[in-house]
Amino acid sequence: MEKGYFITGTDTNVGKTWATIALMRYFKSRGKSVAGMKPVASGCIMQDGQMRNDDALLIQKNASLPIDYDLINPYAYEVPVSPHIAGVNNPVEFNQLVARFELLKILADVVVVEGAGGWYTPLNEQEANSDLAIALALPVIMVVAIRLGCINHARLTYQAIKQSNVDCAGWIGVCTDPDLLSRDENILAIRAAMDAPLLGVLPYREVADFDFFSEQLKI
Repeated sequence: MEKGYFITGTDTNVGKTWATIALMRYFKSRGKSVAGMKPVASGCIMQDGQMRNDDALLIQKNASLPIDYDLINPYAYEVPVSPHIAGVNNPVEFNQLVARFELLKILADVVVVEGAGGWYTPLNEQEANSDLAIALALPVIMVVAIRLGCINHARLTYQAIKQSNVDCAGWIGVCTDPDLLSRDENILAIRAAMDAPLLGVLPYREVADFDFFSEQLKI
């Protein structure tokens, strides 16, 4: 098993955090110590005098051991826009992210890193999530929101991952639309279009059930 994984999505709000927490619970249930990381987050709020992100706090809560927030989410931006815009006065520096990731690798058996937005979402003026996955030398797990348009989005993102010359360890489907017609057929079409394995499908839920979600995964 790899030391960690980089989680990317076919878009923003596709279920990356739910998939990330499900993966953390999955590895913990198999006796692994687990840490998570959300290196860059926009749309944060002030808590106790510091910017905090709800997804990053959830990742922190699900780690196997206590980890300082700043190690999990080094760049927390208030404005809910692309990180290269939100961070214009405090741009993301990859050497800082890599250094924190290396510390997490020492602390845990597995580190699950959730990217911000999609594969080509810019993190600063020069670099995107794709560059961060390369810098961290992690295999990628792609999260696909199973909704109208998902086949096209999945194929485009998968093609982009392959063009970046990184290993795609597989993909996870997250059912975000309870009224989607032909859900199973959409999933089958995505499976047929890619040679990366399907690692699991998270059924639609109004409220996340992470233990149940973790049981749907097979890594």
